[in-house]
Amino acid sequence: MIAKSLTSIFVCLVLSACTLGVNPPSSEQLLRLNYLSQINNEQRDYFVYLPKGYHSQKDKKWPVLLFLHGNGERGNGNDELDFVLSHGPLYEAWIQKKDLPFIIISPQLHMFGRDKLGLSYIDNRSKDDIPKQLLEGRPERPKSFTTHGKMTGEAVIENMVQVKPLLPFGWEQVELDLVAMLDKVEKTYQTDKQKVYLTGLSYGGFGTWYLAHKYPEKFAAIVPVVGWGHPSMMKSIAEHKIPVWAFAGGRDSAVPVQYFYNGINVLENLGHSDVRFTVHEDMGHDAWTRVYRGDDVYHWMLEKSL
Repeated sequence: MIAKSLTSIFVCLVLSACTLGVNPPSSEQLLRLNYLSQINNEQRDYFVYLPKGYHSQKDKKWPVLLFLHGNGERGNGNDELDFVLSHGPLYEAWIQKKDLPFIIISPQLHMFGRDKLGLSYIDNRSKDDIPKQLLEGRPERPKSFTTHGKMTGEAVIENMVQVKPLLPFGWEQVELDLVAMLDKVEKTYQTDKQKVYLTGLSYGGFGTWYLAHKYPEKFAAIVPVVGWGHPSMMKSIAEHKIPVWAFAGGRDSAVPVQYFYNGINVLENLGHSDVRFTVHEDMGHDAWTRVYRGDDVYHWMLEKSL
């Protein structure tokens, strides 16, 4: 009798769901969109990720997240575009199947000759190393970078006048392409224009500071990761009070933590109060793996609106 009763209840629930038209949310989708680069008039592609539920929630406006990758993921924007899947929010959402409720825009920075400099992480990379989405489950995450030395903290570099504000041939070179991508996605998809966010790692962290400084009216919050912001870029960010959460690695030998403090202090001196700075003292340059794997930055961004 008990078994029959439970079966009847289950059947009733299924029939009720069907009657009410309850359907599972649509699956996430990864699109390749074409554009003509204003740098060299070449046809290139960029990724647009549509989150779970995008197609089944016709009236919802979705937050937008523009992600700028690091130096090692540059390429021709065509058959090399998949390198941008290696790290960051798109890796988490598409490869690790993390449920991120953002439309993610992920372009690829031009090589600009960086493949002729003998950089091992570019010269020795292989398309076989590009992570793939599995039909079932998730692939094993790569191991963290090896770090050396004790955790001691670093002294602030007080005078940044002689320090160049950007690394050579970075995302500032393609700023018009990036703005055009944002505009196209906002016009084409169900976007919430009050919730457009910007993040990037390493070279992309520098690019995040730069793009926010040039187009401060566009972004509801920024998350530069292992890329410091030069003091000369802080005025417009402070004036528009763009919420900032910056991250550094305490053992980062590529982008040392002592370069971060000056610009962040300038922000606060200019009266900007919505500024966070987190140093993962135990990690090296790949502190981004912990940042993007967690939930905190995504929840924090979603709390911010223009």
